Amino acid sequence: MRGPNRVASKVTSAVMRQGLRVLGVAIRAEKVVFALAVLASAVYGGMTVASAWALGWATQNVVLPAFGEGRAVAGALWTGTFLIFGTALLKALGVAGRRILAGILQYRMQARSRRDVTKQYLRLPLSWHHRHPTGQLLSNAGADAEAAWAPLAPLPMAVGVIVMLVTAAVAMVFTDLVLALVGFLIFPAIAVLNLVYQRKLSPLATRAQQLRAEVSEIAHESFDGALVVKTLGREDLETERFQRRAHELRDANIAVGRVRGLFDPMLEALPTIGVLAVLAVGSARLSGGSIDSGDLVEVAYLFTLLAFPIRALGWVLAELPRSVVGWGRVQAVLDATGSMEYGQAAPASSAPARLEVRDVSYSYGEAEVLHEVTFDVPAGRTVALVGPTGSGKSTLVQLLVRLVDPGRGQVLLDGVDVRELAHGRIAESVALVPQQTFLFDDTVRGNIALGLDAGDEDVRAALRLAQADGFVGRLADGLDTRVGERGTSLSGGQRQRIALARAVVRRPRLLILDDATSSVDPQVEAKILYGLRDAAEASTVVVVAYRMATIALADEVVYLDHGRVVDRGPHDELIRRCAGYRNLVTAYEREEAERAAIDVPAGEEEEVSA
Repeated sequence: MRGPNRVASKVTSAVMRQGLRVLGVAIRAEKVVFALAVLASAVYGGMTVASAWALGWATQNVVLPAFGEGRAVAGALWTGTFLIFGTALLKALGVAGRRILAGILQYRMQARSRRDVTKQYLRLPLSWHHRHPTGQLLSNAGADAEAAWAPLAPLPMAVGVIVMLVTAAVAMVFTDLVLALVGFLIFPAIAVLNLVYQRKLSPLATRAQQLRAEVSEIAHESFDGALVVKTLGREDLETERFQRRAHELRDANIAVGRVRGLFDPMLEALPTIGVLAVLAVGSARLSGGSIDSGDLVEVAYLFTLLAFPIRALGWVLAELPRSVVGWGRVQAVLDATGSMEYGQAAPASSAPARLEVRDVSYSYGEAEVLHEVTFDVPAGRTVALVGPTGSGKSTLVQLLVRLVDPGRGQVLLDGVDVRELAHGRIAESVALVPQQTFLFDDTVRGNIALGLDAGDEDVRAALRLAQADGFVGRLADGLDTRVGERGTSLSGGQRQRIALARAVVRRPRLLILDDATSSVDPQVEAKILYGLRDAAEASTVVVVAYRMATIALADEVVYLDHGRVVDRGPHDELIRRCAGYRNLVTAYEREEAERAAIDVPAGEEEEVSA
């Protein structure tokens, strides 16, 4: 048993050291608030001891003479009343100040951690986010930030308890040395019991905090994939998966509760045992004339008052394991590397942008998905990116809007490497409409403007360009209609057109459509693309497309296959000279023709031929 105990001791000591370092971070960050909280707690602790002395003085000088002589001296009565109520008032002010300031300290640190984590999320490249599930990221900014600073609420009280214990020890020594020795035996016993308590609780609380984050991750993933879960009939499997981890969390919390249930009564009992010991020893000394009644009441009352505040030490120790786990998970985000660096350059004009891609390569791990891709898009032109599934089109789109940076090569906007542009300049010049449309649980107007100072006329003009003004006008509240979470009250095509309006209302110099009209019928799609080309403030357009009708509207086609530019040129030329391109873009029409030929009976086919 010596080996496991030594390991447990090392783990507990490490948690203790890490936990104290976390508390040190908060103390350094909020020195003034922490100092005021500790001062208020010290006032509370000092007045707790003073109230015991005041009660002892009142017993000796007011209560006992009143019983013995049948009367109370007015001066002593008023003095005793002033001492008791005065110390009670100061103690109440200390409690209020300590709790308010401790809350401010805790919530400020939680808010700071959440802001820091969120800012880091925004700084980190998309490639980092791809490696971390959304549920984990939510847990880092929520439950983990909360757990990291949980010990701050009882911390000022714990520091005040130390002041209280020192003051009480001095007061008891001056009151009666023998009774003080009884206290000196009880206080170390409480301290040792707290340490044992923390050692038992630490691994259990650590495990519970980790499971809490995992349950959050599974829940978010299941809710986010509700459509897949429902349509594939995986409700029972997802319920079982969530239930299994939730039961582990339940068992971990029960284990924590068992330890607390074992140690809490013991921690409650020790001060009471101290009071009984003081009364037993004090009664003997009172009978022998070594002390008077006031001294005995003062020391016994001290023990009664100290029973609850001493628990604050245990609360801090009990919260340290959760704090260490939460802090570690938050720091893992804050220490993550890969944030994008920006230059100081700004776009030179407000005209349609000129896009150049020069020898761009990109890899996911060791798998290179783009190989020395080179092409350019003249200002004001429309270029279609076409290629089979897995050819690298979506990765290339991410590079064009600088969601990720190329491993080699350059993406240039008006001759300037996008890595040299100042932060926010790309968003001012380039707009992306992705295939997977996301709408917020807001009004149509809110989803289109999205923080932009755009008037209703600008919004309506964007809707007309996106061929969305018709259905929006038929909605119950028009622009003020709430679309529901992720736009669930709208169809797929309607969501895509709202997203397109959100992009064009910003008058981008470069508009990138990643198959952004796939849910729109071809006639509407043609009107949208013609509208973009003929708009008063036309944009350079890059469109990832699959339909021949869409591709044919582009000025030029760039054909990708296996991460390389195989060919480029007008659609009609590529149809004639590039077999791979021809087979890809005519596949749908060939399939329809073959299906029609199979469905037509032989006799009817002859009649048609005739």
